[in-house]
Amino acid sequence: MSMALAMEPVSLEHRPDLKRIASWIQPESRVLDLGCADGKLLTYLRDTRNVSGMGVELHPQSVVECARRGVQVIQQDLEEGLALFSDQQFDTVVLSKTLQSMLNTEHILREMARVARYGIVSFPNFGHWTHGLSILAGRMPVSREMPYQWYNTPNIHLCTYKDFEDLATALGLQITDKAGFSGTSEVKLLPSLRSRLAVYRFQSPYQL
Repeated sequence: MSMALAMEPVSLEHRPDLKRIASWIQPESRVLDLGCADGKLLTYLRDTRNVSGMGVELHPQSVVECARRGVQVIQQDLEEGLALFSDQQFDTVVLSKTLQSMLNTEHILREMARVARYGIVSFPNFGHWTHGLSILAGRMPVSREMPYQWYNTPNIHLCTYKDFEDLATALGLQITDKAGFSGTSEVKLLPSLRSRLAVYRFQSPYQL
């Protein structure tokens, strides 16, 4: 029996990064959302693109919110890997604003490429020009995307556009799309310097 309760339709108007991610996902496809939080993205995809989705989330309250939205969710630590899922079980796997907090970055990217034909990741862009100024001033950067102090941050693997692209190449991931955002605006000019959030879509080299 579904645990879903009547809720307001999900809008992504204040999350242009998630709107862009949604635009890269084909209607009626299978989607796995890693670190899905309260399930808003999967709910939006289900209601607007007829997507069959599943989420993985660690925090109990977020799991409850997913259930209220009728989103299928598994409570699990992503550091334990994706062994529950078979090769190419999904069309797209999403990892939004979580890559920088993973202990084993290469492993999770390889696993994403194993379980889905396409992967989408987003992460704070450490190459934003203000971060360089902060470091020159003797301080670690603090921003909306990285709101923590150096001693309590969960962001352990910060990177720039070029850093991620080099890693993707090393892992055999073919980047098909990318976008940059600052607040609620998409950055078109010099995104590697002016974007606070980078979003990438890549194709798996392991497609069956």
